[in-house]
Amino acid sequence: MAGLLADLARLESPSHVPTAQGPVLDRLADELAAAGLAVRRLAGRTSGGQLLARLPRGERRGRPSQLLLGHCDTVWPLGTLAEMPVAVRDGRLYGPGVYDMKGGLVQGVFALRALRELGLEPACAPVFLINSDEEIGSGDSMSRILRLARRMRRVFVLEPSLGPAGGLKTRRKGSLRFNLKVTGRAAHSGLDPEKGASAVLEMARLILRLYALADPQRGVSINVGVVSGGLRRNVVAPEAQAELDVRVLQREDADRIDRIVRELVAETPGTSLAVEGGMDRPPLEKTPGNRALWEAAQRAAGALGFPLGEGTAGGASDGSFTSRIVPTLDGLGVVGDGAHAVHEHVEIARMPERAALLALLLLEPAG
Repeated sequence: MAGLLADLARLESPSHVPTAQGPVLDRLADELAAAGLAVRRLAGRTSGGQLLARLPRGERRGRPSQLLLGHCDTVWPLGTLAEMPVAVRDGRLYGPGVYDMKGGLVQGVFALRALRELGLEPACAPVFLINSDEEIGSGDSMSRILRLARRMRRVFVLEPSLGPAGGLKTRRKGSLRFNLKVTGRAAHSGLDPEKGASAVLEMARLILRLYALADPQRGVSINVGVVSGGLRRNVVAPEAQAELDVRVLQREDADRIDRIVRELVAETPGTSLAVEGGMDRPPLEKTPGNRALWEAAQRAAGALGFPLGEGTAGGASDGSFTSRIVPTLDGLGVVGDGAHAVHEHVEIARMPERAALLALLLLEPAG
Protein backbone atom coordinates (compact mmCIF):
# COMPACT_ATOMS: atom_id res chain seq x y z
CA MET A 1 0.00 0.00 0.00
CA ALA A 2 2.77 2.41 0.92
CA GLY A 3 4.53 1.65 -2.36
CA LEU A 4 1.52 2.55 -4.45
CA LEU A 5 0.92 5.70 -2.42
CA ALA A 6 4.54 6.78 -2.89
CA ASP A 7 4.20 6.26 -6.64
CA LEU A 8 1.02 8.36 -6.76
CA ALA A 9 2.60 11.13 -4.70
CA ARG A 10 5.50 11.33 -7.14
CA LEU A 11 2.96 11.95 -9.93
CA GLU A 12 2.32 15.59 -9.14
CA SER A 13 -1.26 16.60 -9.91
CA PRO A 14 -2.10 20.21 -9.00
CA SER A 15 -5.73 21.18 -9.53
CA HIS A 16 -4.90 24.13 -11.80
CA VAL A 17 -2.87 22.06 -14.29
CA PRO A 18 -5.35 19.71 -16.02
CA THR A 19 -2.65 18.07 -18.14
CA ALA A 20 -0.87 16.96 -14.95
CA GLN A 21 -3.84 14.78 -13.97
CA GLY A 22 -3.32 12.26 -16.78
CA PRO A 23 -0.46 10.18 -15.31
CA VAL A 24 -2.03 9.75 -11.87
CA LEU A 25 -5.44 8.88 -13.36
CA ASP A 26 -3.79 6.38 -15.70
CA ARG A 27 -2.02 4.68 -12.80
CA LEU A 28 -5.23 4.51 -10.79
CA ALA A 29 -7.07 3.13 -13.82
CA ASP A 30 -4.55 0.28 -14.06
CA GLU A 31 -4.92 -0.52 -10.36
CA LEU A 32 -8.71 -0.52 -10.48
CA ALA A 33 -8.74 -2.68 -13.61
CA ALA A 34 -6.50 -5.17 -11.78
CA ALA A 35 -9.13 -5.23 -9.02
CA GLY A 36 -11.70 -6.43 -11.55
CA LEU A 37 -13.45 -3.18 -12.42
CA ALA A 38 -14.31 -1.78 -15.82
CA VAL A 39 -12.71 1.68 -15.99
CA ARG A 40 -13.57 4.75 -18.07
CA ARG A 41 -11.80 8.10 -18.35
CA LEU A 42 -14.35 10.91 -18.51
CA ALA A 43 -13.16 14.08 -20.20
CA GLY A 44 -13.33 17.36 -18.33
CA ARG A 45 -14.09 20.79 -19.73
CA THR A 46 -11.87 22.79 -17.38
CA SER A 47 -10.22 20.01 -15.35
CA GLY A 48 -8.27 16.84 -15.99
CA GLY A 49 -11.54 14.92 -16.03
CA GLN A 50 -12.68 12.01 -13.90
CA LEU A 51 -12.13 8.29 -13.55
CA LEU A 52 -15.22 6.08 -13.30
CA ALA A 53 -14.80 2.44 -12.32
CA ARG A 54 -17.51 -0.14 -11.78
CA LEU A 55 -18.08 -3.87 -12.00
CA PRO A 56 -18.51 -5.30 -15.49
CA ARG A 57 -22.12 -5.10 -16.67
CA GLY A 58 -22.84 -8.79 -16.14
CA GLU A 59 -21.66 -8.70 -12.53
CA ARG A 60 -23.69 -5.65 -11.50
CA ARG A 61 -26.98 -6.38 -13.30
CA GLY A 62 -29.96 -6.32 -10.97
CA ARG A 63 -28.03 -5.03 -7.95
CA PRO A 64 -28.23 -1.62 -6.30
CA SER A 65 -25.04 0.44 -6.27
CA GLN A 66 -22.83 2.20 -3.74
CA LEU A 67 -20.32 4.95 -4.48
CA LEU A 68 -16.71 5.40 -3.37
CA LEU A 69 -15.81 9.04 -3.88
CA GLY A 70 -12.41 10.74 -3.91
CA HIS A 71 -10.14 13.16 -5.73
CA CYS A 72 -6.63 12.95 -7.15
CA ASP A 73 -5.83 16.66 -7.38
CA THR A 74 -3.72 18.43 -4.77
CA VAL A 75 -3.02 21.98 -3.70
CA TRP A 76 0.70 21.57 -4.37
CA PRO A 77 2.19 23.23 -7.51
CA LEU A 78 4.39 21.41 -9.98
CA GLY A 79 7.94 21.20 -8.69
CA THR A 80 6.97 20.75 -5.03
CA LEU A 81 8.79 17.40 -4.92
CA ALA A 82 12.10 19.22 -5.16
CA GLU A 83 11.49 20.83 -1.77
CA MET A 84 9.12 18.24 -0.29
CA PRO A 85 10.27 14.81 -1.52
CA VAL A 86 8.42 11.59 -0.87
CA ALA A 87 10.08 9.93 2.12
CA VAL A 88 9.47 7.35 4.85
CA ARG A 89 10.49 8.30 8.38
CA ASP A 90 9.50 6.72 11.69
CA GLY A 91 6.63 4.75 10.19
CA ARG A 92 5.21 7.72 8.33
CA LEU A 93 5.07 8.39 4.61
CA TYR A 94 5.63 12.05 3.78
CA GLY A 95 4.91 13.81 0.50
CA PRO A 96 2.59 16.20 -1.32
CA GLY A 97 -0.97 14.89 -1.42
CA VAL A 98 -0.36 11.67 0.54
CA TYR A 99 -2.85 12.66 3.27
CA ASP A 100 -5.21 14.78 1.19
CA MET A 101 -6.08 12.53 -0.38
CA LYS A 102 -4.14 10.02 -2.47
CA GLY A 103 -3.84 7.77 0.56
CA GLY A 104 -7.62 7.37 0.67
CA LEU A 105 -7.63 6.35 -3.00
CA VAL A 106 -5.03 3.67 -2.27
CA GLN A 107 -7.14 2.30 0.58
CA GLY A 108 -10.15 2.20 -1.71
CA VAL A 109 -8.21 0.23 -4.32
CA PHE A 110 -7.00 -2.28 -1.74
CA ALA A 111 -10.45 -2.70 -0.18
CA LEU A 112 -11.88 -3.59 -3.59
CA ARG A 113 -8.93 -5.84 -4.33
CA ALA A 114 -9.43 -7.71 -1.04
CA LEU A 115 -13.10 -8.33 -1.74
CA ARG A 116 -12.28 -9.67 -5.20
CA GLU A 117 -9.47 -11.95 -3.99
CA LEU A 118 -11.57 -13.31 -1.12
CA GLY A 119 -14.54 -13.97 -3.40
CA LEU A 120 -16.83 -11.68 -1.38
CA GLU A 121 -19.65 -10.07 -3.32
CA PRO A 122 -21.22 -6.92 -1.82
CA ALA A 123 -25.00 -6.65 -1.94
CA CYS A 124 -24.51 -3.21 -3.50
CA ALA A 125 -22.25 -3.10 -6.55
CA PRO A 126 -19.29 -0.75 -5.92
CA VAL A 127 -18.78 2.27 -8.14
CA PHE A 128 -15.61 4.38 -7.77
CA LEU A 129 -15.49 8.00 -8.98
CA ILE A 130 -12.28 10.00 -8.78
CA ASN A 131 -12.37 13.66 -9.80
CA SER A 132 -9.48 16.06 -10.37
CA ASP A 133 -10.88 19.44 -9.29
CA GLU A 134 -12.11 19.00 -5.72
CA GLU A 135 -9.52 21.36 -4.26
CA ILE A 136 -10.88 24.18 -6.43
CA GLY A 137 -14.57 23.53 -5.83
CA SER A 138 -15.42 20.58 -8.12
CA GLY A 139 -17.09 22.91 -10.57
CA ASP A 140 -16.29 20.72 -13.56
CA SER A 141 -17.22 17.40 -11.95
CA MET A 142 -20.13 18.28 -9.67
CA SER A 143 -22.89 17.52 -12.16
CA ARG A 144 -21.52 13.99 -12.62
CA ILE A 145 -21.12 13.49 -8.88
CA LEU A 146 -24.72 14.48 -8.23
CA ARG A 147 -26.03 12.44 -11.14
CA LEU A 148 -24.28 9.35 -9.79
CA ALA A 149 -25.34 10.03 -6.20
CA ARG A 150 -29.01 9.98 -7.19
CA ARG A 151 -28.57 6.37 -8.36
CA MET A 152 -26.74 5.14 -5.23
CA ARG A 153 -27.88 3.57 -1.98
CA ARG A 154 -24.97 5.17 -0.09
CA VAL A 155 -21.73 7.08 -0.55
CA PHE A 156 -18.37 6.51 1.15
CA VAL A 157 -16.04 9.51 0.94
CA LEU A 158 -12.34 8.67 1.14
CA GLU A 159 -11.19 12.05 2.42
CA PRO A 160 -8.61 11.82 5.25
CA SER A 161 -9.73 11.01 8.76
CA LEU A 162 -10.21 13.55 11.52
CA GLY A 163 -7.06 13.97 13.61
CA PRO A 164 -4.43 11.49 14.78
CA ALA A 165 -7.08 9.22 16.32
CA GLY A 166 -8.61 8.57 12.90
CA GLY A 167 -12.15 9.74 13.60
CA LEU A 168 -14.79 9.85 10.90
CA LYS A 169 -16.23 13.17 9.77
CA THR A 170 -19.90 12.90 10.61
CA ARG A 171 -20.42 16.66 10.40
CA ARG A 172 -18.79 19.22 8.18
CA LYS A 173 -19.18 22.94 8.11
CA GLY A 174 -20.68 24.31 4.96
CA SER A 175 -19.03 27.27 3.28
CA LEU A 176 -20.19 30.45 1.61
CA ARG A 177 -17.89 32.73 -0.36
CA PHE A 178 -18.59 36.31 -1.35
CA ASN A 179 -16.78 39.10 -3.15
CA LEU A 180 -17.80 42.59 -2.06
CA LYS A 181 -17.03 45.72 -4.06
CA VAL A 182 -17.70 49.24 -2.84
CA THR A 183 -17.59 52.09 -5.34
CA GLY A 184 -17.13 55.63 -4.09
CA ARG A 185 -15.86 58.93 -5.52
CA ALA A 186 -12.25 60.14 -5.66
CA ALA A 187 -11.20 63.55 -4.40
CA HIS A 188 -8.09 65.24 -3.01
CA SER A 189 -7.99 64.44 0.70
CA GLY A 190 -6.60 67.87 1.57
CA LEU A 191 -8.14 70.26 -0.92
CA ASP A 192 -11.63 68.84 -1.49
CA PRO A 193 -12.31 65.94 0.89
CA GLU A 194 -16.00 66.82 1.07
CA LYS A 195 -16.32 66.16 -2.69
CA GLY A 196 -15.19 62.58 -2.26
CA ALA A 197 -16.95 59.47 -1.00
CA SER A 198 -14.62 56.96 0.65
CA ALA A 199 -15.12 53.37 -0.46
CA VAL A 200 -12.60 52.29 2.18
CA LEU A 201 -14.63 53.93 4.96
CA GLU A 202 -17.77 52.15 3.79
CA MET A 203 -15.94 48.84 3.47
CA ALA A 204 -14.63 49.21 7.03
CA ARG A 205 -18.20 49.66 8.26
CA LEU A 206 -19.37 46.65 6.30
CA ILE A 207 -16.56 44.46 7.65
CA LEU A 208 -17.58 45.25 11.23
CA ARG A 209 -21.18 44.43 10.32
CA LEU A 210 -20.10 41.09 8.83
CA TYR A 211 -18.02 40.03 11.82
CA ALA A 212 -21.04 40.69 14.04
CA LEU A 213 -22.73 37.73 12.29
CA ALA A 214 -20.30 35.26 13.90
CA ASP A 215 -21.92 32.88 16.39
CA PRO A 216 -19.44 30.35 17.82
CA GLN A 217 -22.16 28.54 19.78
CA ARG A 218 -23.99 27.75 16.54
CA GLY A 219 -20.78 27.00 14.67
CA VAL A 220 -20.92 30.14 12.52
CA SER A 221 -17.53 31.65 11.72
CA ILE A 222 -16.80 34.77 9.66
CA ASN A 223 -13.53 35.71 8.00
CA VAL A 224 -12.80 38.65 5.73
CA GLY A 225 -9.53 37.28 4.44
CA VAL A 226 -8.56 39.74 1.70
CA VAL A 227 -9.14 43.50 1.61
CA SER A 228 -7.86 46.00 -0.94
CA GLY A 229 -8.72 49.49 -2.11
CA GLY A 230 -7.77 53.08 -2.67
CA LEU A 231 -5.29 54.77 -4.97
CA ARG A 232 -2.93 56.86 -2.82
CA ARG A 233 -2.83 58.08 0.75
CA ASN A 234 -3.86 61.61 -0.30
CA VAL A 235 -6.82 60.49 -2.43
CA VAL A 236 -10.27 59.68 -1.07
CA ALA A 237 -10.64 56.03 -2.06
CA PRO A 238 -12.97 55.53 -5.04
CA GLU A 239 -13.02 51.73 -4.76
CA ALA A 240 -12.54 48.91 -2.24
CA GLN A 241 -12.85 45.12 -2.45
CA ALA A 242 -13.13 42.37 0.15
CA GLU A 243 -13.31 38.57 0.05
CA LEU A 244 -15.56 36.95 2.64
CA ASP A 245 -15.52 33.34 3.85
CA VAL A 246 -18.40 32.04 6.01
CA ARG A 247 -18.57 28.60 7.68
CA VAL A 248 -21.79 27.15 9.10
CA LEU A 249 -22.94 23.85 10.63
CA GLN A 250 -26.59 24.12 9.67
CA ARG A 251 -28.31 24.82 6.37
CA GLU A 252 -30.70 27.29 7.98
CA ASP A 253 -27.75 29.45 9.05
CA ALA A 254 -26.32 29.27 5.54
CA ASP A 255 -29.61 30.47 4.07
CA ARG A 256 -29.94 33.22 6.70
CA ILE A 257 -26.44 34.62 6.21
CA ASP A 258 -26.70 34.37 2.44
CA ARG A 259 -29.82 36.52 2.60
CA ILE A 260 -28.24 39.06 4.98
CA VAL A 261 -25.10 39.49 2.86
CA ARG A 262 -27.12 39.90 -0.34
CA GLU A 263 -29.34 42.52 1.30
CA LEU A 264 -26.45 44.66 2.56
CA VAL A 265 -26.50 48.24 1.31
CA ALA A 266 -23.91 51.00 1.42
CA GLU A 267 -24.66 53.69 4.03
CA THR A 268 -21.78 56.11 3.48
CA PRO A 269 -23.19 58.90 1.28
CA GLY A 270 -21.97 58.68 -2.31
CA THR A 271 -21.01 54.97 -2.17
CA SER A 272 -22.60 51.86 -3.60
CA LEU A 273 -22.14 48.14 -2.95
CA ALA A 274 -22.06 45.13 -5.29
CA VAL A 275 -22.05 41.55 -3.92
CA GLU A 276 -21.20 38.37 -5.82
CA GLY A 277 -21.03 34.77 -4.63
CA GLY A 278 -23.04 32.54 -2.33
CA MET A 279 -23.06 28.91 -1.23
CA ASP A 280 -19.85 27.05 -2.04
CA ARG A 281 -20.60 23.76 -0.27
CA PRO A 282 -23.53 22.97 2.03
CA PRO A 283 -22.96 21.61 5.54
CA LEU A 284 -22.82 17.86 6.03
CA GLU A 285 -25.37 17.22 8.75
CA LYS A 286 -26.30 14.26 10.97
CA THR A 287 -29.21 12.94 8.94
CA PRO A 288 -30.82 9.60 9.91
CA GLY A 289 -29.23 7.91 6.89
CA ASN A 290 -25.80 9.30 7.71
CA ARG A 291 -26.15 8.16 11.32
CA ALA A 292 -27.02 4.65 10.18
CA LEU A 293 -23.77 4.50 8.20
CA TRP A 294 -21.83 5.79 11.21
CA GLU A 295 -23.32 3.04 13.38
CA ALA A 296 -22.35 0.46 10.77
CA ALA A 297 -18.79 1.82 10.83
CA GLN A 298 -18.69 1.52 14.62
CA ARG A 299 -19.75 -2.12 14.41
CA ALA A 300 -17.16 -2.83 11.72
CA ALA A 301 -14.38 -1.18 13.71
CA GLY A 302 -15.40 -3.18 16.77
CA ALA A 303 -15.20 -6.40 14.76
CA LEU A 304 -11.71 -5.41 13.61
CA GLY A 305 -10.66 -4.60 17.17
CA PHE A 306 -9.95 -0.87 17.10
CA PRO A 307 -11.82 2.16 18.50
CA LEU A 308 -13.46 4.60 16.13
CA GLY A 309 -14.51 8.12 16.96
CA GLU A 310 -16.39 10.85 15.15
CA GLY A 311 -16.22 14.60 14.94
CA THR A 312 -16.84 17.80 13.04
CA ALA A 313 -14.56 19.09 10.28
CA GLY A 314 -14.28 22.77 9.50
CA GLY A 315 -13.51 22.14 5.83
CA ALA A 316 -15.99 21.02 3.20
CA SER A 317 -15.90 18.10 0.76
CA ASP A 318 -17.90 16.69 -2.13
CA GLY A 319 -19.64 14.53 0.47
CA SER A 320 -21.38 17.67 1.69
CA PHE A 321 -23.30 17.65 -1.62
CA THR A 322 -24.02 13.92 -1.83
CA SER A 323 -25.34 13.98 1.74
CA ARG A 324 -28.25 16.13 0.53
CA ILE A 325 -29.27 13.28 -1.76
CA VAL A 326 -28.19 9.94 -0.25
CA PRO A 327 -26.71 8.64 3.05
CA THR A 328 -23.02 9.60 3.11
CA LEU A 329 -20.11 8.73 5.39
CA ASP A 330 -16.99 10.90 5.20
CA GLY A 331 -13.44 10.69 6.53
CA LEU A 332 -12.78 7.06 5.62
CA GLY A 333 -9.33 7.85 4.23
CA VAL A 334 -5.93 7.65 5.83
CA VAL A 335 -4.87 8.51 9.37
CA GLY A 336 -2.20 11.20 9.43
CA ASP A 337 -1.79 14.94 9.55
CA GLY A 338 -0.70 18.01 7.63
CA ALA A 339 -3.32 18.60 4.94
CA HIS A 340 -2.02 21.45 2.76
CA ALA A 341 1.07 21.73 4.97
CA VAL A 342 4.74 20.88 4.51
CA HIS A 343 4.59 18.15 7.17
CA GLU A 344 1.82 16.28 5.30
CA HIS A 345 2.07 12.57 6.10
CA VAL A 346 0.19 9.32 6.71
CA GLU A 347 0.61 6.65 9.36
CA ILE A 348 1.59 3.62 7.28
CA ALA A 349 0.63 1.04 9.91
CA ARG A 350 -2.96 2.34 10.03
CA MET A 351 -3.62 1.95 6.31
CA PRO A 352 -4.51 -1.80 6.31
CA GLU A 353 -7.06 -1.43 9.11
CA ARG A 354 -8.70 1.51 7.32
CA ALA A 355 -8.91 -0.48 4.09
CA ALA A 356 -10.43 -3.36 6.05
CA LEU A 357 -12.98 -0.99 7.61
CA LEU A 358 -14.01 0.19 4.17
CA ALA A 359 -14.24 -3.39 2.87
CA LEU A 360 -16.61 -4.33 5.70
CA LEU A 361 -18.75 -1.28 5.02
CA LEU A 362 -18.98 -2.25 1.37
CA LEU A 363 -20.31 -5.64 2.51
CA GLU A 364 -23.16 -4.09 4.50
CA PRO A 365 -26.68 -5.14 3.41
CA ALA A 366 -28.33 -2.97 0.79
CA GLY A 367 -30.84 -1.66 3.34
